[in-house]
Amino acid sequence: MLTCMGILLILETPESRTSMRIALLTNEYPPHIYGGAGVHVEYLSDALAHIEGGGNEVDVYCFGEQKEHSGHITVEGILPDFDFPFQDVRHQKLLDALFRNVLMVGSLKGADIVHCHTWYTHLAGCLIKQMLKIPLVLTIHSLEPHRPWKEEQMGSGYGVSAWLERTAYENADGVIATSRSMETAVRDLYRVSPEGIRVIPNGIDVSQYQPTLNPALVASYGINPDKPFLLFVGRVTRQKGIIHLLNAVKYLSRGIQVVLCAGAPDTPEIGKEMTEKVKTVRNETALDVVWIERWVPRDHLITLYTHASLFVCPSIYEPFGIINLEAMACGTPVVASAVGGIPEVVVPGQTGLLVPFEPLSDDNFEQKDPDRFSRGLAEAVNSLVGSQEKIEAMGREARKRVEKEFSWGSVARRTLDFYKELTSRRLVR
Repeated sequence: MLTCMGILLILETPESRTSMRIALLTNEYPPHIYGGAGVHVEYLSDALAHIEGGGNEVDVYCFGEQKEHSGHITVEGILPDFDFPFQDVRHQKLLDALFRNVLMVGSLKGADIVHCHTWYTHLAGCLIKQMLKIPLVLTIHSLEPHRPWKEEQMGSGYGVSAWLERTAYENADGVIATSRSMETAVRDLYRVSPEGIRVIPNGIDVSQYQPTLNPALVASYGINPDKPFLLFVGRVTRQKGIIHLLNAVKYLSRGIQVVLCAGAPDTPEIGKEMTEKVKTVRNETALDVVWIERWVPRDHLITLYTHASLFVCPSIYEPFGIINLEAMACGTPVVASAVGGIPEVVVPGQTGLLVPFEPLSDDNFEQKDPDRFSRGLAEAVNSLVGSQEKIEAMGREARKRVEKEFSWGSVARRTLDFYKELTSRRLVR
């Protein structure tokens, strides 16, 4: 507020307004979603735009061809119209991402804050921060140094993605960790100041993800709805531990079906390994292994979650594990690896069971006894599938926990408060 020649002037600033203009930068956005980061951005953008008393303008810049405007949300897909030259075919995705980042910078129409999701948009975020003089926020969905298997997918481009990530965290005004585990990891890796970090978990839409029975739909996927089945949902990638789950099949009790909703292999090599492993397991065990390689619509997944006896998450690295929230919201207990943020979601003995996974080191996820984790998964599953009463009780507790602790409205409110704190700090400087 300034006084000039007897006239009172009120200077409007982002933190003095009840609403903000927010730029969310992401690789994934509907209909192109293949992981938890895409789910996060989809629901967060909607919650920020419709937060009570808000009226925030949310501009989403993503990789794709989307051109949408609805209420307070505008979505602009960034799609290059040419192929990049390259030295290594594994570099194509990196070069494509970098070019899209430059296009994002030029396409941005103004914002009070820029919020990036995954290294795919970190270059754009750093440039926008400098050019528009606005705060940069990063959400930790994963950390490149903790995903060494990415080198198999990206070749030497993995070093570039790690460098981009480090640079972004060194320049960020604020960091959102989806779990306390990720807060510790980012502080250890990049020396991020505790004052610049907030732990805000992923959320779930409990009105959408809820128990939904449809035996006929389950049967249409080749699953017997009258027999117990385990469900896995995720990409075919080292991170998700699907090979460990397949190794566990030989230890499972008779009569259990294993259902794998698993597609989009990271590399042709792991895709081939997966195909051969499924074939071997089918030949060597009496259990039915149903592999659904095609994309499964969300409403169908909700039904599969509901009918599953247990959801299995054998990830060897998982910053949060939003997929476990989805299963729990549908009233299904979870058997999961005790890594990353999963123990902050799954309560052992109450909403599921946790299985120790002990890697050699932070950058080497091999184990001294490779079969030990697989046996542990099978033992946890076998201890539950024999008691329908126990499964149903855990399922009820799982649903209650999700309803109480993980709503997108709460996530959006805490995120918006952090935005306003950061804009206020910048003005004070």
